[in-house]
Amino acid sequence: MMRAYKFLMRPTVRQAQALGEMLRDHCSLYNGALQERRDAYRHVSKTSIKYGHQSVQLKKIRSFDPERQGRWSFSSQQATLRRLDKAFAAFFRRVKSGDKPGYPRFRGVNWFDTVEFPRDGDGCRWDSTPHDPVPRVRLQGVGHVKVHQHRPVAGKVKTISVKREGRRWYVVLTAEQAQPEPLPRTGSVVGIDMGIANFLADSGGEFVPNPRHGRRAAAKLEAAQRALSRFPRVGRDKRTGNHQRAVEKVAQLHGKVRRQRLDHAHKTALDLIREHDFIAHEDLKIRNMVRAAKPKPDPETPGTFLPNGATAKTGLNRSIADAGWGVFLTILHAKAESAGRDVIAVDPRNTSRRCPACGHTAKENRPAQEQFHCISCDHQAHADTVGATNVLRAGLARRDAQPA
Repeated sequence: MMRAYKFLMRPTVRQAQALGEMLRDHCSLYNGALQERRDAYRHVSKTSIKYGHQSVQLKKIRSFDPERQGRWSFSSQQATLRRLDKAFAAFFRRVKSGDKPGYPRFRGVNWFDTVEFPRDGDGCRWDSTPHDPVPRVRLQGVGHVKVHQHRPVAGKVKTISVKREGRRWYVVLTAEQAQPEPLPRTGSVVGIDMGIANFLADSGGEFVPNPRHGRRAAAKLEAAQRALSRFPRVGRDKRTGNHQRAVEKVAQLHGKVRRQRLDHAHKTALDLIREHDFIAHEDLKIRNMVRAAKPKPDPETPGTFLPNGATAKTGLNRSIADAGWGVFLTILHAKAESAGRDVIAVDPRNTSRRCPACGHTAKENRPAQEQFHCISCDHQAHADTVGATNVLRAGLARRDAQPA
């Protein structure tokens, strides 16, 4: 199996400058290849240029511009061209399926933040100084960069990527390793119900509070974005140092919220994996849940609209995004695969309206957000706990129905 490791890099001032130049030159290569594809399709009888044709041109590009393109790894530049080719493949796939096409766009320097090295030892080398107590990664054109390795890397390193996040630099490794030993069996099964008031509730009656990292940082983010809005929109060459610092402040706050959300998701998922052999959760369509409210035209007055609850829906969408359900479920499935646990997604419909005691399903069974009161058998419980219990039953039924 493949596992990714992400470590903080500690480059010197000169190395950080070289890393920035590497991103800039790879971004220029990406945009140039995109422009060539656009021009060929528009002006040369709708000719489609593929990755193979552009990869062959790399030798000429490197010899023509040795200062900018010739100094970097040939394999990393090929990976940048493959990245563009994947973007076009995804574009054509969306066109065929009838989705929003999303034609590949040109990347600004600040929006191109990753350079990939397809193979360890080709333009890069992990742990390039094995006898040095400080781990280092060697990058062609940059040198041996110190790495803060907070955990050991198991297995053979296959690919290396360099990523910029704000003013920080990270190295991302993918290593091939044997399937780890599954965790000891606990004999416990659980169903979880995702929510807003509580991050999740399980079928045993336990609750994980919602940390609301985005809401806690909202005041600081609002102040930082207000400060950024004071600067007029001008070209990049005319931006001042104060403007750049305001941009970095907003990015820094967003990055902190993102890291806090990831940390909470990892810890919560790890607790569930260690304690339970089987976990069932709702198959949530999060993208549909956070869509904006549709306008309601007023049939009596053309050109006007009726109230549609857009303000409340916007607040709900913001809370769902702040909870980070999608990130948590992705991490939960990944950890379960490594630990030998079973995770199953079930249909979420009526899970909080069906009585776990008598099976009666009705909207009236849930008179309040947190209250469940069955109108048939008078069963009362917390609505989220009832939902988690029904999710667990549906998950067990689906597991038992699957062929061995």
